[in-house]
Amino acid sequence: MDPRDILSIVFLLAAAPFFLAGTIGLLRFPDVFCRLHALTKADNLGLGLIVIALALQADTWLQSARLLLIWLLVMLSGATVAHLIARTALRAGRKPWSGRS
Repeated sequence: MDPRDILSIVFLLAAAPFFLAGTIGLLRFPDVFCRLHALTKADNLGLGLIVIALALQADTWLQSARLLLIWLLVMLSGATVAHLIARTALRAGRKPWSGRS
């Protein structure tokens, strides 16, 4: 097996727990703001690890650059959508969870 294949498998396996953590955070956290934070952070890191794994398998630097550009665009759009959702929640009267009873 090629070392690039082994590294790609390692990065793909490393990405899975981040997606799982984001999903658990989405389901378990108390309010929309905490859920957005967990989901965007974990999914962006998981996608970054997948992009690295795919870039290792790419034939040219151009393909790797395209993968990196896709990842950057997903991070930008994810942050924008999370901001819009949080702002809409605040305007609707949702209060951020403070942890106090």
